[in-house]
Amino acid sequence: MATLAPAFSPKHMDYQRIFEEINEEIKNDAPCGEVASYIPELGRVDPNKFGVHLTTVNGEHYSFGDSDEKFSIQSIAKVLSLAMAYNMEGEALWERVGVEPSGTPFNSLVQLEYDMGIPRNPFSNAGALVIADILVSHLANPKEEFIRFVREVSGNNEIDYCTRIAESEKSMGYRNAALINLMKSFGNIKNDIDVVMDFYFNLCSIEMTCKELSRTFLFLATYGICPETKQTILSVSKAKRINAIMQLCGFYDEAGEFSFKVGLPGKSGVGGGIVAIYPNKYSIALWSPRLNKKGNSSKGIKFLELLTTKTQASIF
Repeated sequence: MATLAPAFSPKHMDYQRIFEEINEEIKNDAPCGEVASYIPELGRVDPNKFGVHLTTVNGEHYSFGDSDEKFSIQSIAKVLSLAMAYNMEGEALWERVGVEPSGTPFNSLVQLEYDMGIPRNPFSNAGALVIADILVSHLANPKEEFIRFVREVSGNNEIDYCTRIAESEKSMGYRNAALINLMKSFGNIKNDIDVVMDFYFNLCSIEMTCKELSRTFLFLATYGICPETKQTILSVSKAKRINAIMQLCGFYDEAGEFSFKVGLPGKSGVGGGIVAIYPNKYSIALWSPRLNKKGNSSKGIKFLELLTTKTQASIF
């Protein structure tokens, strides 16, 4: 008869030692993947960078490698724009964007046309553009007000956009332009396309360290309430739903495999970042710029798979 694994207890978990053990296991692995060179500025990032930072709900910090070096969080910012828009729109939000996994690349035009301009979920590029459009409708100064929200959630007034990266994305934004024009033709974009696109490129350009990113997402591990400031970012219900969408849709068309291997809600970005949360336990951020064919950090996913295996801890 099989014996039950011991219950997970963060109080007795030596994350620092576990990080070092995992690094020993994977440090000699052949480099896997390439940086996101289709965005010129991201193509200049050192592909061998690697950082990890874990923040517990009790305020404990564990880090490894290049965890204090800033990088472009890219699509990870879509979780924060979704949180802000969800607070403003409530359940009416889901009339303009779905909550289903796409099963297609994050910038697919084919599926969007088939669905008559309604993106499958808010983390695809099309879905994030709709969320950006919603924020442009609600905010008098979208870029200023959104970065203020991010600073409040993160507890860090130094977090900012990177103009260099935003301009680099804009220079190669042909597919996003196609997506937003297609949605405009179906009536699912309400504002000026150039204004929405500028806001979208800027929100994707936000730079954070692993430590800052881990701290920022801690509110999703504590059901919408920041454990340090006790500030309510989202209601319990909304936090639960965003975690569910991260679980189902947070890794483009690799979300199922990430759930299978790692078992935590999370979100990736083509800058090589990953953030994942364990409800009531911790938030963890990783950065490794080499991406697999699905656009996710190869080393980051491997590290998280080994972490949840070694700790015998996932949401399942």
